[in-house]
Amino acid sequence: MSTDAELIEALRQVIDPELMVNIVDLGLVYSINQTERKVSVEMTLTSPACPAGPQIVQQAKMALERLEDVDEACITITLSPPWTPERMTDEARDMLGIF
Repeated sequence: MSTDAELIEALRQVIDPELMVNIVDLGLVYSINQTERKVSVEMTLTSPACPAGPQIVQQAKMALERLEDVDEACITITLSPPWTPERMTDEARDMLGIF
């Protein structure tokens, strides 16, 4: 099985095309669970009407399924709790000029 760090690093490769920051540092990923060769991710979007949502979901699925120990990735979008900028890492805030 892939380690949690490997799963998170794979998701760091997924960039929000509007903000140009990865989904992990944006705080969009709420949970990651792996059972044998299947990974389930619960995540959110920066807004319910995010036009890049389908693209982000597909890229997250592909990034995880590229890992040797992952056969299937299931990405679930939730809007509860809603995303807020407080979920971002300090690095993401710096990149976006939010202090």
